[in-house]
Amino acid sequence: MSRRVVGVTLDNLEQLPLRCRRCVYWELAPHLKEEAERYGETEVEKEAWVSAILLEWGSCGRIAYSGDVPVGFVLYAPPTAVPRAGAFPTAPPSADAVLLTAFHVLPEFRGGGLGRLLVQAVAKDLTRRGVRAIEAYGDAEPGEETEGHNCVVPAAFLRSVGFKTVRPHPRWPRLRLELRSGISWKEDVEAALEKLLGEVSITTAEASTTRA
Repeated sequence: MSRRVVGVTLDNLEQLPLRCRRCVYWELAPHLKEEAERYGETEVEKEAWVSAILLEWGSCGRIAYSGDVPVGFVLYAPPTAVPRAGAFPTAPPSADAVLLTAFHVLPEFRGGGLGRLLVQAVAKDLTRRGVRAIEAYGDAEPGEETEGHNCVVPAAFLRSVGFKTVRPHPRWPRLRLELRSGISWKEDVEAALEKLLGEVSITTAEASTTRA
C-alpha cells in the first residue's frame, strides 16, 4: 500500500488520534494545561496553538498516510513557542534548533519505517527553510508510565534515526540531529554537477573547433 506524508493544517488536524488532539502537554504551560483539562478545552487549545504557529512561523507538522488512512504524525516548532520546553532538567534547547514535540505512529504500523519517514520529512522541510538542527527531549525509560511524560519520544528511537545526545540525563536526555550535513551534501552535488557540465561544455567546444 502506498505511503505519503503531508503537512499538518487546520483542515486535517482532526485526523490525528483523538487522544493526541486533546493532548496539550507541549502546547501549554503545566498550570494552564491543568486548567484546560478541568474545563474540557484542550482540543480548542491544541487547534489554537497549531493555528498560531502556522500563521507566525509556518509549517509545524507532518501526517503520514498508508493509502488513505492516517497512521502517524509529528509536530515541531521553535522552542520559544513550546511552553513545556523549559521544564526538563536538560533544558534549554539550543537557540539554532527547532524542537520536535509530539510524535506518534499507530501501534499496528510500527516497525515498518514510518517513524523514520516522518523524521526525514521534517528534516527536508527544515533544511529547505535554513534551519541548522532538530532537537528533542527523549525518554530513556519509555516503559514507565509517569503521568504526562508518555508524550515524550523514546530516546532509543531518536538515536536510531540519527539523533545524538547533547545533554545526557538518566531519564530525560536532550538529543540533536544536525541538518547542515544535508545542506552540505546538496551543495556538494550542485558543485559537482556544475563542474561536470562545465567539462562537457569545454569538450563540446573543443570538438567543434577541431571539426572546423
